[in-house]
Amino acid sequence: MEKDLRQIRPYGDHWNDGRIQVSFTLPLKASDQAREAARIYMEKLGLRSPLVAWMEPMGEGFSFFVGYGVAEPMIDATKISVPRPEFPILSRDALVDLVKKRFGRPLVLVGGTTGSDAHTVGIDAILSMKGIHGDKGLEYYPCFKVVNLRAQVSNEVLVQKVSHLKADAILVSKLVTQQDQHLEDLKDLVRMLKAEPHLPAYLLKIAGGPRIDHRIARSVGFDAGFGPGTKPSEVANYIVHELIKRREGNADGKDRMEGDASEATHKKRRPLLGWLGGGGEDS
Repeated sequence: MEKDLRQIRPYGDHWNDGRIQVSFTLPLKASDQAREAARIYMEKLGLRSPLVAWMEPMGEGFSFFVGYGVAEPMIDATKISVPRPEFPILSRDALVDLVKKRFGRPLVLVGGTTGSDAHTVGIDAILSMKGIHGDKGLEYYPCFKVVNLRAQVSNEVLVQKVSHLKADAILVSKLVTQQDQHLEDLKDLVRMLKAEPHLPAYLLKIAGGPRIDHRIARSVGFDAGFGPGTKPSEVANYIVHELIKRREGNADGKDRMEGDASEATHKKRRPLLGWLGGGGEDS
């Protein structure tokens, strides 16, 4: 059967039947009344033939539900466009040669997990020599000077380190996302970076984490966002190629890369998903 991707909805038992599963918690003690309340709520969501398949207590006065229903809306998958940075992927040696030729010095990268977030798995996967799934981290590239501040770094300390080292790129990993705290932290960091007078205009701001993608990162003021599945080699190539774009976007690129405060004009695109991790020089 030829499938029309211009009109699709969730698949359950057969093509386009719209069957979906939902789960949620209500502030009600587990009871027949709570089960019916859950069914009614699913109905109000627009689900046809709602069924509460599972109910269990979630502490005093709360209940957790799993339900099924039929969703009516359809989408046109052929018109979906995913915001993403785009850039070529070079081998490690080719990238090292490119940086040597175009910059004549190692690029300085400062990374860390900010706020109360104590997770370093992501930042380590990208920055540390070991990398992830056989893809070596940015410490493995002699064209980078990697400074990994690791976990629970305040925005103030991060900005100070970036300013002191005259960094070319800042990489921030966020995992704790309760009440969208990761987004508020990222917004605060962008405000602080804008207020710091000693940062070059070309500074790349990169965010990563399980609930970060390029669209979300751009919406809070970052230049790029990388979510689950991102490889260190992708981040390395993005950094180099984007800095070259910004360098060439200025009439006097050499001066700009040395710290001219003129505004960068180049944007970017390419699918990057997954990330951010640590290990590195802390000076």
